Amino acid sequence: MSSLESKHLSHPEKLRPGAAVLLGALGVVFGDIGTSPLYAVKVSLSGFASLNEQHILGVLSLLIWLLTLVVSIKYVVCIMRADNQGEGGVLALMELAKAKLQGRRKWIYTTFGLIGASLFYGDSVITPAISVMSAVEGLGVVSHTLEGWVVPLSLLILACLFAIQSYGTGAMGKLFGPVMALWFVVIGALGLWRIVQTPQVLQALNPVWAVQFIAEAPWEVFLLLGAIVLAVTGAEALYVDMGHFGRSAIRRVWFGLVMPCLAFAYLGQGALLLRDPAAIKNPFFLLAPDFMLLPLIVLAAIAAIIASQAVISGAFSLTRQAVQLGYWPRMQIEHTSASTEGQIYLPRVNFLLFLAVMLLVIGFGSADRLAHAYGFAVTGTMLMTSLLAFRVLPLQSSGFRRLIWLVSLTVFLVIDVLLFSSNTLKVFEGGWLPLGIGLAIFTLMITWNLGREKLHEALSEEQHSLAEFMQSLEDYPPVKVPGTAVFMSMLYGTVPPALLHNLKHNKVLHEQVLFVTVQTARVPYVPFHERYEIERLNHSSWQVQATWGFKQEPNVPQMLEQLAQDMPEINLEPLQISFFMSRQTVLVVRKLPLIARFQRRIFAFMARNATRSTRFYKIPPNRVVEMGMQQEI
Repeated sequence: MSSLESKHLSHPEKLRPGAAVLLGALGVVFGDIGTSPLYAVKVSLSGFASLNEQHILGVLSLLIWLLTLVVSIKYVVCIMRADNQGEGGVLALMELAKAKLQGRRKWIYTTFGLIGASLFYGDSVITPAISVMSAVEGLGVVSHTLEGWVVPLSLLILACLFAIQSYGTGAMGKLFGPVMALWFVVIGALGLWRIVQTPQVLQALNPVWAVQFIAEAPWEVFLLLGAIVLAVTGAEALYVDMGHFGRSAIRRVWFGLVMPCLAFAYLGQGALLLRDPAAIKNPFFLLAPDFMLLPLIVLAAIAAIIASQAVISGAFSLTRQAVQLGYWPRMQIEHTSASTEGQIYLPRVNFLLFLAVMLLVIGFGSADRLAHAYGFAVTGTMLMTSLLAFRVLPLQSSGFRRLIWLVSLTVFLVIDVLLFSSNTLKVFEGGWLPLGIGLAIFTLMITWNLGREKLHEALSEEQHSLAEFMQSLEDYPPVKVPGTAVFMSMLYGTVPPALLHNLKHNKVLHEQVLFVTVQTARVPYVPFHERYEIERLNHSSWQVQATWGFKQEPNVPQMLEQLAQDMPEINLEPLQISFFMSRQTVLVVRKLPLIARFQRRIFAFMARNATRSTRFYKIPPNRVVEMGMQQEI
């Protein structure tokens, strides 16, 4: 293996899921769904005027079977098969769905993917707020005088969480993994203790209770789905974070520990309520005997922090995919692991999430109020994932297997439509929040993508053939200076504006010239040996097309180092290279309809605030010559 190849980060799916990887997955991936017992049963049953056995067993049966169908079967068994070279998430799935499609059908699946991604950001904002507040509200069980401390303590805990994000998910997993293992064991043991006291709660495992409940009160159950769905929040994070730890690790941890402990915790709360319906005021914390209450509150607060980590990690991963696929401006992306590609930190995303979560805690003030807003984002993303999977998974099989996939995915789609429809009724009770966040993110994604297309069209109209231009320079050669010039070009095969400006103002050309165009593949990882394609233009100039996957960060100097090994005739000594880049200032044409002009102004603003291309491509600033230019769109 070459020194360059040894630097190439490994994909997590290629790692053997040993104890460290399993513990890391437990700490980062399962926090969100693992803290749902804090509020799911309480919110689902608190709407009944008087609780009886039918209510409790019916809701519990619905909850357990929803957890089984949606998380265990749909996500862990089925959806995780739709991986893009080991990567999960709605954008990775979108790229699979768009494969070999053109025109309108391609845009339909693009829309599904972008809607799902946009709603996931709403989930990323709500989850930290509701999880931490639910845990801290346990203080109210100890003493009513402590209820006033819920918001300040929640703000403090969340501030600490966002402050340590730069240490990365690997460090998070090492710290959080043992805590989450303890959390699941504790809630499972407490639930089992209550089940032993009231074993009739085990009747809820029989789906007949759920079916009877639906048959007797279909409209009430439809409304209840908006609350019961809180038990499956975090399912999408399992899929998004698959690229961090691998499919095998997530499956093993889910079936081996998480699912059994969650089932015990939910059934235990039901057992408690069968004995004492008044415990509905906080059935989770009342699971514990008095001497364990304070330790459980502390453990719940820590687990809530970890719950937030699952969606924060997912937001980082999703944003990088959006940047590389051309749906979001360039952003600073930092690797936090020397061995695993998927573990990253995005400072700007971290700050925006921090700001939004803080405002949410202050604005809503309690977990119960936030619960109305929660389900809309979660079920919307789940629905988009199912629609995309309906295109991808059946194509991986044929014959009878394909029929099985179509039937299974149809069932999942029906469930998702019911869950989403139930939550749309809560738009005016708090659902407007994730809807607003999702709509804003979706608009910005579409604006950036369309703006890039318009910019490319405008540049293409003014471009000339690079091969013909370089041939003309052979006929009328400019003054040559020592060294190698690397011109970064947006469009392959065309003359980069920086070259024209250099010849116009400096009237010189380097002895050797490379024209480099960077493109993003529709797969997450491009092998190191397939990094570039090179074409000779004449005896002293070449054009290079460099390709990275949408889960990789372009590193042009590293690519040139590889090129120097493969083609030693090109002088690529770092101190002999000068990089020439165009910096476009986007101007908006005034003679446009109001909406189009406004959208292009948003694009221009986003372009001005994008991370500099020198930093994004890892190019040393002291080797860069930047040529400014203006471009109307």
